[in-house]
Amino acid sequence: MGLIEGCRYSLDVTVPVDEVERETERVVESLREKVRLPGFRPGKVPAGIIRSRFAAEVRQEVLEALVPKFLRQEVEKANLPLVGEPNIRDLEFEPGKPLRFRAEFEVIPDFELKEYRGLTVTYSEPEVTERDIDERLEALRQEKADYVNIDPRPAVDGDYVLLRLESIAGVEGKPIRQEDLLLHVGDPDTLPDFTENLRGMQPGEEKEFEVAYPEDYGEARLAGKRVRFRALLKAIRRKELPEINDEFAKDLGDYRDLAELREAIRTSLAAERQLLAQQRAKNELIDKLVDLHDFPVPEVFVERQLEANVEQRVRELAAQGVDPRSIRLDWNKVRQAQGERARREVKASMILERIADREAIETTYEELDREIQRIARQSREPVPAVRKRLEQGGELRRLASRIRIEKTLNFLFEQARKVPAD
Repeated sequence: MGLIEGCRYSLDVTVPVDEVERETERVVESLREKVRLPGFRPGKVPAGIIRSRFAAEVRQEVLEALVPKFLRQEVEKANLPLVGEPNIRDLEFEPGKPLRFRAEFEVIPDFELKEYRGLTVTYSEPEVTERDIDERLEALRQEKADYVNIDPRPAVDGDYVLLRLESIAGVEGKPIRQEDLLLHVGDPDTLPDFTENLRGMQPGEEKEFEVAYPEDYGEARLAGKRVRFRALLKAIRRKELPEINDEFAKDLGDYRDLAELREAIRTSLAAERQLLAQQRAKNELIDKLVDLHDFPVPEVFVERQLEANVEQRVRELAAQGVDPRSIRLDWNKVRQAQGERARREVKASMILERIADREAIETTYEELDREIQRIARQSREPVPAVRKRLEQGGELRRLASRIRIEKTLNFLFEQARKVPAD
């Protein structure tokens, strides 16, 4: 037995002759009950004939029974935390001799935790200014705008135009079809090709034109593409904004006046910014913990993390309308580009799990139940149905693990020495 490299171990295993013979006899006897040969009654075929005519089947069944059994015994005897599937090599299996083989596998590494309390992170309690509140109020005002139809005339910069838009070429997967799309002609956020082609159009007019999407466009299936559209201009509209006053506040919700709305916005902005600032500090803590600890991680864990990261990205693309079947992955390139990130993520997870063990941080039933209820509300499903689905898919255990990791990060953040950014 010995360490090969990183987390890879090799283990030489010997199965005694009497164990091999005992298992061989059991397999032969089992086959006697099953095989049917001319001239012999069922179950009466001589063992010698079984051994001779079904030698390959006997050998295979004996190996399948003895190799995992004796490997498991030796692994448990050596107290090795094996992960993944072992690679069996150098197999020696001859009649009348012990069965010998070498198993190579990965183990979870043992490592010493460095000091994790009191790490220094960049963090300041976020501030909310009157200007921040004004900007949020203005955003709410824009959301409450009314768009009023104006008399038909050619569209000019500054107009809001209501379109029926459909793609006729250049889009992979499901075509784009929007019955009531409102675009602001000449606005910096409107793609130039839309503005140029909509300018001068009148209500009732239909037109075909191409739109070039930038490489960094937010929707992946359109980024860098040239798409041909057919557009019908249905109406030209004027934007009318409400006044920001007490009535505006009452219309937004259960607010007595504008002052109460401003205070609610202040509280909401502070909570948003605090969550974001704490997340940045926690990410910094994770990076420092990983840099503090030098130990190898099992490649099987890295592969699983890579797969999880790719699956997450595929889900994101699918949500943007990209057909996952159109994605051709070069797994070697993925490993080269994302391997180090996945390795650090695995190491971070192992460190945080070890800290949680040391600090006796666990996920309570109440915490898990609250998260299940949140998922149920979000997906609009009954809580029992969500719980059953999570249990069957093995997600419940992973959910509990995520809650435990988050509690551990909260603990580390509370213990950290916080310094403001320069």
